[in-house]
Amino acid sequence: MRTWNPQLEWEAQRMKIVIVGDGKVGYNLTKQLSKEGHDIVVIDSNKDVLQESVETLDVMVVHGNGASLKVQKQANVANCDLLIAATSADELNMLCCIVARKLGDAHTIARVRNPEYAEQLIFLKEELGLSLTINPELAAARETFKLLQFPSFLRRDSFAKGKVEIVELILREGGLLDGQKLSELYKIAKVNVLVCAVEREGKAYIPDGNFCLQKKDKIYVTAPSHELTSLIKHLGLVTHKVRDVMIIGGSRIAYYLAMSLLGAGVAVKIIEQRRERCLELAEMLPKATIIHGAGANQEVLLEEGIRETDAVVTLTDMDEENLIVSMYANHLGVPKVVTKINRTEYTEVFRDKGIDCVISPKQITANDIVRYVRAMQNTSGGSVLTLHRLVDDMVEALEFRANATTRHLGETLAQIQLKKGILIACITRYGKVIIPRGNDTIELNDTVVVVTTSDRLYKDLNDIFLDGPVPANTYGTTDPNRS
Repeated sequence: MRTWNPQLEWEAQRMKIVIVGDGKVGYNLTKQLSKEGHDIVVIDSNKDVLQESVETLDVMVVHGNGASLKVQKQANVANCDLLIAATSADELNMLCCIVARKLGDAHTIARVRNPEYAEQLIFLKEELGLSLTINPELAAARETFKLLQFPSFLRRDSFAKGKVEIVELILREGGLLDGQKLSELYKIAKVNVLVCAVEREGKAYIPDGNFCLQKKDKIYVTAPSHELTSLIKHLGLVTHKVRDVMIIGGSRIAYYLAMSLLGAGVAVKIIEQRRERCLELAEMLPKATIIHGAGANQEVLLEEGIRETDAVVTLTDMDEENLIVSMYANHLGVPKVVTKINRTEYTEVFRDKGIDCVISPKQITANDIVRYVRAMQNTSGGSVLTLHRLVDDMVEALEFRANATTRHLGETLAQIQLKKGILIACITRYGKVIIPRGNDTIELNDTVVVVTTSDRLYKDLNDIFLDGPVPANTYGTTDPNRS
């Protein structure tokens, strides 16, 4: 029987969601959406993986081909709100969505990975009945490219159409922020930024101005995108520019990433074990250097110049291989190492081994789809525009748009009563980025970035406001990093 977490701030409107495909992406989606209180039916042709979902998650399952009319009827797709097709076959995913739209009026999301389909999807999106298409590999490549642009950051999450970012930094012993109170941040950084979350010894904090930073803290800083270079400079962070990148594994992510890097004038070398794939990559990426060899082989890595490269990105299909190569690259002193990991539940263990900069295609996909689902639930406007999870999923950063139904428009943040544990990290107004202070306001059509712990599920900007007396320290949650 489904139980509801009493700590949740609101009980979501349950939606009926059918997920086709119970692989890594499908299972992660099932886990997250089930946790948020939705009724989930999973379709898969593999009985073993379905059995695992039944045993570990509160979901219904249907065995069979997700594109089959009979199977979709058995899963009651005609009466569902959303169908997500996340199998490993693009064509099957698109067919699943077509059948679902014929059966009922459900929203449909398809996982489509083949770059050759990109143009067709834009052309045929309406005919296929697709509400949203997701390409985990392309999204992972874009995130990796952003990390390579600013090697000092462990992570970069964008809001307000790229005008605002939350970046992750680790504090080194003796650094400018070691031992400093957040109220002193502006004097040190000389840039109008805000620390919206801190990870310390496996715990997440949404800090106030009295919070004192320590070495080894991981801090999440909200800043205008155009100020990132100044932030790095004033904090005395390493500014090593990436001019050449070694990619281990010739996956689709490697192809997408190489295209972006080559377009930016960065030299690319890809090491791939499969000869056939090497030939494909050589044809698709004539400006890249393609090496046929085992990426986990120490001799191959040394011979291909891993010691001299500016960055190593491990993109094989095996987490273990990615971890080993990344640890070796860190050991050799490679300035920037990015590791693709699917089993994110072990991230804390990985970090103890020096694996700080991690990307997870399945997690990126889940975040995009959860954002879409929360927007579907919203009936009053002001729904979630962007959603990113921080601090090993313990914290969420959500972007909302203020509309005519949003309460407290025009009131100063010092006057607004917020629920406990809420931080307003940023306001964007007509393209201008505002790192908020107590005398700032929320106005019509503003976008607002809100940070909170992930056990509080918010789907509307109005959900963050507190009805009733002002609790102690409420103002501290809106303006935490200033005295």
